[in-house]
Amino acid sequence: MTSAPEPHGIRITETGGPEVMRYQPLTDLPDPAELPPGTVLIDVAAAGVNFIDTYQRGGLYPMPLPTGLGQEGAGVIRALAPDVAAAGGFTVGSRVAWLDVIGSYATMLLAPADRLVAVPDDLDLTLAAAVMLQGATAYYLAHLTFPVTSGTVALVHAGAGGVGQLLTQMVVAAGGRVVATVGSQAKQAVAEAAGAHDVIRYDTTDFADQVEELLGPHAIDVVYDGVGAATFDGGLRVLRPRGLMVTYGNASGPVPPIAPLQLASGGSLFLTRPTLAHYATTTEQLRGICEPLLADVASGALRVDAETRLPLTEAIRAHELLSGRATTGKVLLLP
Repeated sequence: MTSAPEPHGIRITETGGPEVMRYQPLTDLPDPAELPPGTVLIDVAAAGVNFIDTYQRGGLYPMPLPTGLGQEGAGVIRALAPDVAAAGGFTVGSRVAWLDVIGSYATMLLAPADRLVAVPDDLDLTLAAAVMLQGATAYYLAHLTFPVTSGTVALVHAGAGGVGQLLTQMVVAAGGRVVATVGSQAKQAVAEAAGAHDVIRYDTTDFADQVEELLGPHAIDVVYDGVGAATFDGGLRVLRPRGLMVTYGNASGPVPPIAPLQLASGGSLFLTRPTLAHYATTTEQLRGICEPLLADVASGALRVDAETRLPLTEAIRAHELLSGRATTGKVLLLP
C-alpha cells in the first residue's frame, strides 16, 4: 500500500509582493486520529483566490507571521474530531465548503467545523469553492446591506469581476436595474452577459458623466463599490438624495478619509464599509447566507464564472493575474 502524498500549502514569512509566497510541506497538521476539539481535516479540492488575500500578503491587512493564505474553498472531509462526529451533521466523506479559514491554499486543511457548509450532491466542488466568498459577499450586499427590490437602480463597479457578475445577477433577479462599470471591451461583454442593463467603460470615459447622461443626475439608489479610491468620489456624485454608498473593497487602493459634511452636501447620503465577517458572525448566519447561495448555483439560477484555474504551485501567477486585473470571474487554485 502506498502512503498518501505529503500535504503541501502556500506559506509566507514576510509581507510583500507575490514572490514572498512559498509552496512547501505542511508539517504542523495534527494526526487525523488526534484532531483538536471542534475541528475536521479536509482534503482540499479547490481554493478560491481573492483580493483580500493580496491585501494580507502585502501587509495592508496585518496578520501574525508566518501564516498561510487563502480563506475559502471546498473539499471532502478526511477525519473529524470526536465531538464533531458525536454532534452529527458531517461524517468522513462529507462534501463541504468553507469561509474565513486562513490557510486554504493547501492540499489539506484543518478547519473549524462551525465554519463549514454542506455542498449539494449535484454541485461540483470547484464551483462551490468559486462562489463562497464572492457569492456570500454579493448575497449580503444585495439582500442585507441594501435589500434590493423591484425598481432599485444599482451602480455595480467592476461588473465583470467575480462579485460584480454575481451581484448583477442577484439585483436583476430581484427586479432591479444594473448600471455596471468595466475596464475593457472584453469585460463589457462579460458584464452584459451577467445581465447588466447598461455597461460603462471607465477606462475610456468619466463614468459619472455617463451615468448622468443615461439616467439623469442623482439617479442611483445604491452604489456597490469594490474598486475603492479610483471610483469613490464619482459614485457619491451620482447617488440620489439619501442614497447609499457601499464601499466594500480596495482594488484601486483604500478610500481616503471623508468629511461628514461631504455626505450632507451630496444629499444626506449614507455611507457604509461592510465586511462579510459582520454578516456571518455565527454559524447560523453563515449557513443562512451560503446554503441558499449554493442551492441557486446547483439549480442553475445563479451562474458562476470560474474558468481561471491554476495549480496550487502557481499561486504567485494567480496573484499577479488578479492584481493586474487580467481576469474575469473567479480565480481558483487546484491541488
